[in-house]
Amino acid sequence: MESTWPLEDEGLKIMATGVDQAVGMSLVVFSLLLFSYYSVWVIVLPFVSDDHAVHKYFLPREFSVILPGLAALLLLICIGAFTAFIMWKNRQPKKVD
Repeated sequence: MESTWPLEDEGLKIMATGVDQAVGMSLVVFSLLLFSYYSVWVIVLPFVSDDHAVHKYFLPREFSVILPGLAALLLLICIGAFTAFIMWKNRQPKKVD
């Protein structure tokens, strides 16, 4: 059985480059910041009085439902478009009898 990676046969492993690691770490940091911001916005902010200065750093509470809903809709559209593209690309021509 042949390997698809020629370097695997020689016992070498393909490692991520420094740029790949930097991009991955920046995505992790961005995700953690976004999760922390959203958690404070949704969980903590309702218990803080409305006239407190911290409210100026957050959008109105209605957006805490609207924005994730729009993000989920965009994700579903992208998944559907990708699936349609792959199915269109791999379709088999009909046989004529």
